[in-house]
Amino acid sequence: MTNVLSRNQIRQKVRLARRSLSLQQQTIDAKKLLSNLITLPQVQQSTHIAISLAFDGEISTQPFIEWCWKNNKQVYLPVLHPFTKGHLLFLHYTATTEMIKNQYGIAEPKLDIQLVLPVKKLDMICTPLVAFDAQGNRIGMGGGYYDRTLAPWFKQQTGPYPIGLAHDCQQVAQLPIESWDVPLPKIITPSKVHRF
Repeated sequence: MTNVLSRNQIRQKVRLARRSLSLQQQTIDAKKLLSNLITLPQVQQSTHIAISLAFDGEISTQPFIEWCWKNNKQVYLPVLHPFTKGHLLFLHYTATTEMIKNQYGIAEPKLDIQLVLPVKKLDMICTPLVAFDAQGNRIGMGGGYYDRTLAPWFKQQTGPYPIGLAHDCQQVAQLPIESWDVPLPKIITPSKVHRF
């Protein structure tokens, strides 16, 4: 009998690994991630890019966000939808955006309906994840927010192009997959551009 870890066991193990990275390693990884990201045609061709701020040891997206601002790319952050449970809105984000903490303790822009961009108008979504495998499967924190957001792309290849962002330590041999999981065409780590 093989010792297969459950999704929650994988989450715990990988979250601990990324939280264990030193501040110096986090800084190095964020710079390497930026170098890999800006070479991608999808990044070069995108104007409206959704991304999340690092939380719980996730790889820092701040260098990439600042690169986007300098290169006339509009940045959008996810906000928990106030009326539709389990869904996200994406709000325009600048250096002066007023921020609040959501129910999970994650910083997000204060809701302003005038700053919302419909998902289908985004060019690209940089997707956070807890773990990924060699087939491009990902698992997040378990809320299904990104699986719901990316479902149209998965089913019909319509909507924003999804790219996963992770530390190298977040790759596992194989993930136990559920029917609602959305695999990603690319996952970027500090050491590699993984294409699936």
